[in-house]
Amino acid sequence: MKRELTATLLSMMVIFAVTTMATAQSRLDTLLPVRGFCIALPTPDVLDEFVNFIETELAPRQVNTLVLRVEYKYKYKSHPELVDTLALSKREVRKIVRTCAKYNILLIPLIDMLGHQSGSRGPGKLLSVYPQFDETPVPKIPDTTKVILNGFNMKSYCPLHPDVHTVIFDVIDEICNVFKSDAFHAGMDEVFDIGNDKCPRCAGRDKAELFAGEVCVLRDHLAGKGRGMWMWGDRLLDGRTIGLGRWEGSYNNTHRAIDMIPKDVVICDWHYERPDLTAAMFSMKGLSVMTCPFRNPTSAVMQVEDMVRFRKNSSKQMNERFLGVMETVWSGTKTFLDGFYGRTIDLKAGENTPWNTFRKMFDKIGEI
Repeated sequence: MKRELTATLLSMMVIFAVTTMATAQSRLDTLLPVRGFCIALPTPDVLDEFVNFIETELAPRQVNTLVLRVEYKYKYKSHPELVDTLALSKREVRKIVRTCAKYNILLIPLIDMLGHQSGSRGPGKLLSVYPQFDETPVPKIPDTTKVILNGFNMKSYCPLHPDVHTVIFDVIDEICNVFKSDAFHAGMDEVFDIGNDKCPRCAGRDKAELFAGEVCVLRDHLAGKGRGMWMWGDRLLDGRTIGLGRWEGSYNNTHRAIDMIPKDVVICDWHYERPDLTAAMFSMKGLSVMTCPFRNPTSAVMQVEDMVRFRKNSSKQMNERFLGVMETVWSGTKTFLDGFYGRTIDLKAGENTPWNTFRKMFDKIGEI
């Protein structure tokens, strides 16, 4: 009799614990539907450690979305000429895919579309292999790393080039298939070179219409495959009116594209130094939005609180568009893991590091 009673009590305790956890999960999903983390695709040497990080750090913190900045660090079969150094194979990527599936974490690949096609070292992989896609094919000088465009060394591909989408659609489709993802993050941030007067196709065209046109082309392709599109929101913000810098907001009039793009595009609204409340504007425009911190833990905590408050105090129509928060990391994966596990110390940054922000942000979410 005592044994039966003990078994009954244990069973009741298990049921109570499971019910409590399910209730807490449901409440968290209601308050913050998206609890995301964005970082570079790991290189082969840290792949296993990153998989362990997903299991031991992301999953326990109830992270339910992982965006990986893939770019050309995957061994594409459709366009092997675009494969960059230290790329992962399909078998290696599938380790991440299986782990995310195990913990019900939505996995989304990111490849920068339109902008971010060059840096201080010159053109990136796409323009290096296909220089004809360059929005600014001139001037032709020996040292292309010194060509500064609109004050920034940031090239774009030409959205009106007749062949560019044939290539990028192939790599988008391939990586989404490998990730088994029903969404794709197209980047689209910090586009400074658009509608250049040197481009034979884009010269004289409205920059907002060019930007919106590329968003629509990408979105329509993804929708045709049953996938959604995510993008950064900075080019849709009027930097002058809001008081944002040239990185966080547009100064070349692309912000008017906010009224030209499909309403089912998901906006990742990043603000790194202060918690600007522009998520409300995106929602009022009918766009779903999440707030994205980086390396300021104080701002990140406030951004979590803001998003919860927006969802609690908005109309039903607005409420559903406030999706949550996503921590973004702009170093390589190894740099982040070294900092997170205390193998390196950033004395200059102090508390303002991506790994400390990650902890503080998800500690705050845990309090919810």
